[in-house]
Amino acid sequence: MNVAIVGATGAVGREMVRDLEESKLTDVKLRLFASPRSKGAKISFRDHMHEVEAYSTEALKGIPYVLMSAGGSFSKEVSRALVAQGSTVIDNSSAWRMDPETALVVPEVNGDLLVKNSKPQIIANPNCSTIQMVVALKPLADRFGLDLVQVATYQSVSGTGQKGIAELAGQLEAKMKFQDVEPKAYAQPIAFNLLPGIDVFDTDGHCYEEIKMVQETRKIMGLPNLDVFAATVRVPTFHCHGEMVTVKLKKSITRAEALDAFRTAKGIVLNEKDDHASQPTPRTVTGDGRVFVSRVRLQYGHNSSPWLQFWNVADNLKKGAATNAVQILETLAGVKH
Repeated sequence: MNVAIVGATGAVGREMVRDLEESKLTDVKLRLFASPRSKGAKISFRDHMHEVEAYSTEALKGIPYVLMSAGGSFSKEVSRALVAQGSTVIDNSSAWRMDPETALVVPEVNGDLLVKNSKPQIIANPNCSTIQMVVALKPLADRFGLDLVQVATYQSVSGTGQKGIAELAGQLEAKMKFQDVEPKAYAQPIAFNLLPGIDVFDTDGHCYEEIKMVQETRKIMGLPNLDVFAATVRVPTFHCHGEMVTVKLKKSITRAEALDAFRTAKGIVLNEKDDHASQPTPRTVTGDGRVFVSRVRLQYGHNSSPWLQFWNVADNLKKGAATNAVQILETLAGVKH
């Protein structure tokens, strides 16, 4: 299988290399592309050093699968041309997510869309916070039906890229020296702080990260009228996003029924223990490509209820980006998950 990664030297691009290395795709011939300034960089893949090439559309001719992580504007420029010359592009940016002609895919949720269309195409990788949430919503929707979803996110600085990681690291170091550092990546300092909004605000007070979660969840779940109310918060952790998700189901259920739905779901690691030491956190799940669910409970004082709440945490560079893209590739290649 011939595969190209465009944006291979970025944080997500490097994770794509690692996920592809660990994937069930055994016979991969890999080529790596980035901007001209990264030309000649070396990246290891399955015990061989690969040299990064400067991107050109012509250079990718004949490569059937392209993993794209080079930003939305660049993807808008080149992805259709790549499809025209025979490549399927799995794009990690927001460029194509809400395009009505483009599949927005999380394999555990709507991977059947990939089977229906095997022609060269653009396939969109959803937003990181959306991916982990819909993986957890899928078994609830299938068994009980969804009426409403409310979510509060706790999103790490790696969601902003390397500049976010550098900003938090620099501010933490400065604070230990009783110094102040002018924020650059964010409007306010992120160290020892919480920023109650991610991306730009619209005229109704919703920020773009919240709008993405609403629109993408509806599209992926195939529920265009689903009520989704999201609040997205940037927190001073380096990796992984946490979410406290509250759902109203179409029917009343018991806690045991909810736990059973999560227990048998694809891509989910369920923690059923009600103790502090075992709870999945960003520190414990970093580097893992799965979605971790815990603290599953009904309304206080109810043995049966349509209202359910749970904690959901996943690595935003893994399942929230690179791992999901590689899983899409595996699904296209016929790998069963």
